[in-house]
Amino acid sequence: MLSDVAERAGVSVSTVSRVLTGRTPVSQKLRDRVESAVAELGYRPNAAAQTLVSGRRSTVAVLARNTLRYGYAATLQGIEEAARAEGFVVTIGVIESEDPGAMKSAIDLVLSQPLAGAIVVEFDTLGIATLDALPASLPVVAAAGARRRAGSRPHAFLDDEAGGREATQYLLSLGHRTVHHVAIPATRERAGRSWGWRSAMNDAGVPLPPMIQASYDPDSGYEAGRELAKDPSVTAVLCGNDELAIGVVRALAEAGRGVPGDVSVVGFDDQPFARMWMPALTTVAQDFPELGRRTFGLLSQWLGTGTKPRSSSAKPRLVVRDSTAPPRA
Repeated sequence: MLSDVAERAGVSVSTVSRVLTGRTPVSQKLRDRVESAVAELGYRPNAAAQTLVSGRRSTVAVLARNTLRYGYAATLQGIEEAARAEGFVVTIGVIESEDPGAMKSAIDLVLSQPLAGAIVVEFDTLGIATLDALPASLPVVAAAGARRRAGSRPHAFLDDEAGGREATQYLLSLGHRTVHHVAIPATRERAGRSWGWRSAMNDAGVPLPPMIQASYDPDSGYEAGRELAKDPSVTAVLCGNDELAIGVVRALAEAGRGVPGDVSVVGFDDQPFARMWMPALTTVAQDFPELGRRTFGLLSQWLGTGTKPRSSSAKPRLVVRDSTAPPRA
C-alpha cells in the first residue's frame, strides 16, 4: 500500500504520490528514498488509485465476442502488449449475445470503470453492433478484417478482401478452371475474403460455383469437404480460414482425393499449425498481433493529441506451401 511505502521511506503519503505521479517536483534525495522503498516492498501502483491521484485515466477496455479463437486471441495479445508498453491497463469485456438487453448490460458493466478509451474487435456482426452501441463521448477505435467506408469510429483494418482476391488469382494462375469457396460468416455482404474471391472470379470471366457457407471450425470444413469430394470437377478450393481448410483436406483424403494432386486447397490466417500440417498449407497470412498493436496505436494517438485519427489498413500476404499445384493434365 501507499502508506507502507511512505512509512518505509520516512515521508508522507502525499510525498510518495508526488514522486509516483511526477506532477510536482521533489528533491532528488526524496525521490531516491521513495524509489528505494518502492523497490524494497515490490510496490505496484493500482490503476484505479492512480486515476484518483493523477486524474489520468489509464484503463482501456477491449470488447470482443470471443477471446479463444486464433484471430481474436492474437489481436488481443497485440493490444495488450502495446498498451502495457505505454503504461495502460487492459480490461476485457466479452459480448456474447446480440439481444439488446444482454448487450446493454455487458456494455454498462464495462463502462462502469474509469476508462481512457475502448477498442472493439469487429470480426463479426456482433462486433459491429457493439461498436454502434458505445457512447459517442468515449474515444473508441475498432480492429477489423473487412474494410468498409469511413464512419464515425477509426478502424485498423486487415484487408482480407485483397487477400481473398490474391489467393483466388493464384489458384487460377496455376491453370484451374474455377475455384470453389468454403466461407466463414461475413460481417457484411460486399466485403471480406468472400467478396475478394467473387471479384477475382468475375474479373477472370470464369464460372462462379455456389459458395459453401460454413462456420469457423474444422468440423464445418469437414462437412463442406465431403460435399466437394462428390464432385469430380472440383480441383481448387479457397477456405475462409485454416481450420476449415484442414477439415476440407481430411474429408478429401477420406474420399480418396489427394491434396494437391487432385485438389489444391488454400487456407486463410496462417495459424501456427498451417506450416506443420501434411501437406503444409498454402494460406493467406494475416498478422493479428500487429493489427492489435496498430489498433492501440490509433487509440493512443487520439488520447495523446485529442484529435480523432484516420483509419489504417494493411494487406495480407499469400504464403505458398505444399497444398497447391497445377491441376492434372
